[in-house]
Amino acid sequence: MGEKWTTANVPDQRGRVAVVTGANTGLGYETAKALAERGAAVVLAVRDVGKGERAAARMTGDVTVQELDLTSLDSVRTAAAALRSRFDRLDLLINNAGVMYTPKQTTRDGFEMQFGTNHLGHFALTGLLLDLMLPVPGSRVVTVSSVGHRIRAAIHFDDLHWERSYRRVAAYGQSKLANLMFTYELQRRLAPYGTTVAVAAHPGVSSTELARNSPAALRLPLTWLAPLITQTPAMGALPTLRAATDPAVLGGQYYGPGGRGEVMGHPRLVTSSPESYEVAVQQRLWAVSEDLTGVTFPVVEPRQNVSPADYRS
Repeated sequence: MGEKWTTANVPDQRGRVAVVTGANTGLGYETAKALAERGAAVVLAVRDVGKGERAAARMTGDVTVQELDLTSLDSVRTAAAALRSRFDRLDLLINNAGVMYTPKQTTRDGFEMQFGTNHLGHFALTGLLLDLMLPVPGSRVVTVSSVGHRIRAAIHFDDLHWERSYRRVAAYGQSKLANLMFTYELQRRLAPYGTTVAVAAHPGVSSTELARNSPAALRLPLTWLAPLITQTPAMGALPTLRAATDPAVLGGQYYGPGGRGEVMGHPRLVTSSPESYEVAVQQRLWAVSEDLTGVTFPVVEPRQNVSPADYRS
């Protein structure tokens, strides 16, 4: 495929089932819309069903809506059960929904809002749906991270929920770093099986509602500079779409805009921060996430005679 990868490069998706979280607006909407236009049966997994239905009405193809509130583990379990009752297979799970720079608050389960929504909610949802994906050749879990995973970011195991001192930019960075560490550890666990892969993506700097909670000191400069440093949600969704559909993608890869600083541009393979590749931290985060959510992932039994080519999907 050429360097300027676009929605025209998305292969035929007929016969595939895709769940996209946070798909009623912004990046998730553009991702779901493109998949539906290429023939996938797409589920918009959203907190506000009314907004989801209005979004679905603006799309072409087989598009349905599932209520999902990632700030509530009860809602995550209910949504997963509903999806399991509707589908006997799942080809794509796109963990797109997120919150950014929120004031200090907690989820219904007492988790810091950004860590709980962006990481723990998606961790639980993936674990509850993964066995629908494991038998499906070419199935993928795509988790959306951010350039913010590099900004003041670390996994603060001594205070994951920022109870001692809350810094919303650092808390966001922690959640987005967790998205990447989850992807890399999930891929390590999936690799011996050889059918499902885990991939990550980030949208660069896109003009969406996500930045509405940005600190006041940033909002005005961002408004002035927006035409120069932001791209449309349709462009921002391209790395996710490439991670989800490009036949050349391998498990454990990370896609983002190809322009300077990965802020804008057509999607390409990128690398994440050195911290994101620390295996011991990935594994510790996984264990903590299972403990916090109560979700244990299915045991993945290795396939026989697996070759590197089998990791492609």
